[in-house]
Amino acid sequence: MEIEQLTPHQIVRELDKYIIGQDRAKRMVAIALRNRWRRQQVRPELREEIMPNNIILIGPTGVGKTEISRRLAKLSKAPFVKVEASKFTEVGYVGRDVEAIIRDLLEIGVQMVREEKTLAVEKKAHEHAIDRMLDTLLPPLSSHKPKPVGEMNEQDSLELRHQRTREKLRKQLIDGELNNRQIEVDVPADNMPMMQIFSPLGIEEMGLNIQEIFGGMMPKKVKKRKTTVSEAMKIFTQQEAQKLIDMEEVVRIAIHRVQNSGIVFLDEIDKIAGPGSKQGPDVSREGVQRDLLPVVEGTSVVTKYGMVKTDHILFIASGAFHVSKPSDLIPELQGRFPIRVELDSLTEDDFVRILTEPKNALIAQYQAMLETEGVKLTFTNGAIREIARIAFLVNSRTENIGARRLHTIMSTLLEEILFDIPEKKIEKVGIDKKEVQNMLQSVVEDEDLSRYIL
Repeated sequence: MEIEQLTPHQIVRELDKYIIGQDRAKRMVAIALRNRWRRQQVRPELREEIMPNNIILIGPTGVGKTEISRRLAKLSKAPFVKVEASKFTEVGYVGRDVEAIIRDLLEIGVQMVREEKTLAVEKKAHEHAIDRMLDTLLPPLSSHKPKPVGEMNEQDSLELRHQRTREKLRKQLIDGELNNRQIEVDVPADNMPMMQIFSPLGIEEMGLNIQEIFGGMMPKKVKKRKTTVSEAMKIFTQQEAQKLIDMEEVVRIAIHRVQNSGIVFLDEIDKIAGPGSKQGPDVSREGVQRDLLPVVEGTSVVTKYGMVKTDHILFIASGAFHVSKPSDLIPELQGRFPIRVELDSLTEDDFVRILTEPKNALIAQYQAMLETEGVKLTFTNGAIREIARIAFLVNSRTENIGARRLHTIMSTLLEEILFDIPEKKIEKVGIDKKEVQNMLQSVVEDEDLSRYIL
């Protein structure tokens, strides 16, 4: 579905297929996404003045903060990058500069557009690849010097036979009759020498592509590779597709898409909140916030593809805020995240729904995996309720890791089954409440043990 067709209600309904609860967070991101489209429809002179309402999602781990943002980006087909704020350091310290976020986002945008363009030219590229393959299997006739009129018949006959043979090969190639034939093809050799660059900036900060710099000086080498016709066709199709794609247009579209619909998910923002200590690794936390400020506020970032303006990129930050709180962020950064949404901790009923309702529900995943072994896995309602109860209980007793607790519990519960199934000829496995209790009760009762196993 195209972005212009998605109303906030429809966006929330799509998110409901994968994320349980968190209705307010879904509403706010749905409005933010719809506002991207609304801004595009506004008259140009006012369009530049409309800034995105960046969002902070506050809540413990495993409640759906990252999943909401990831699904939102997939839904809108927008360039999306997830980064951890704690990975970055203040300019002057060893580590990644915050502007690398935008470079990563543009790389993703370029890749997205390149894939779209590749799909668009796939049919034409395949036709060109067939011609190349025919030239490989049956090289063209070498050119001859003009002959007297009386001697042209033999040459004409040769060319005619060659053309008929070529057409027969074309039919066999299309029908797949030649797929397993072994041939030799030329593929580019990766012959770039390793170079060590001493620079105060990271390699991505150079904004340069070493291959492009030296590409003109060094002849492009190719190497012979023996492969099947079917594999060679894939190689030829990819190469022909690259020839048909205008990379300048790809970059232009990618930059426009990143600038107007890019989404940055900034995780663990609570880890850089507050001034921190004056010594040790925390010394640059406030500095990272100050470096983030111009990027979130709107600046131009240099990339190897050109300048990218960040004014209209949507930033969604998230954090558990156990130790710090949003007000510990510097005031200027707080002002750039005007919308704050507190996500709810997950209840036992939420766990039951998470196990069964989403399209990618955990039970459905395990059932699909065991189907590959010819085994049908079933759970009774009592078993599902018991798994949810134990997950909620362990979360309340030890660290609350939200829905991720279900992964550890399901893994522990099904460990023996997943290990033994390939050796046993079983067609059906049923899990009931009693079996769940037998498998997990001893671990749950021993709190010290559950801290490590669950």
